[in-house]
Amino acid sequence: RTICGARPPEPPSPAPQIVREVPVPQGGTLLIDRPLRSGQQVYARGGDVIVTGLVSFGAEVIADGNVHVYAPLRGKAIAGARGDTGARIFTTCLEAQLVAVAGVYRTSEVALPADVAGKPAQIRLHDDKLLLEAITG
Repeated sequence: RTICGARPPEPPSPAPQIVREVPVPQGGTLLIDRPLRSGQQVYARGGDVIVTGLVSFGAEVIADGNVHVYAPLRGKAIAGARGDTGARIFTTCLEAQLVAVAGVYRTSEVALPADVAGKPAQIRLHDDKLLLEAITG
């Protein structure tokens, strides 16, 4: 029932979209050209993923291959999800809450080194440990 033509309240907005096991196109790379919000997850099964928008805190980008984020990476990035130790994570602005390669992970509980924090960086495995390296032009 409405009073004086007022509308009833809008229903709450739906929960964030969760995308799981997105099949990778024949070229081997899944392209996500939108920001990922908290609660959203993309999994590029069998290949790489490229994200051209912000990955917000609480969002997850997962790939069996490499993860590329050409925007701030504030959420979670997991490369080599099925054990590929040669997989890497690349971003133009490293601010991640978690990064992982082939099951070896690092959380934001330990501050990022100054040479990569908020800067272009890549993450890879070296001697079974994560190596965070600045990308310089």
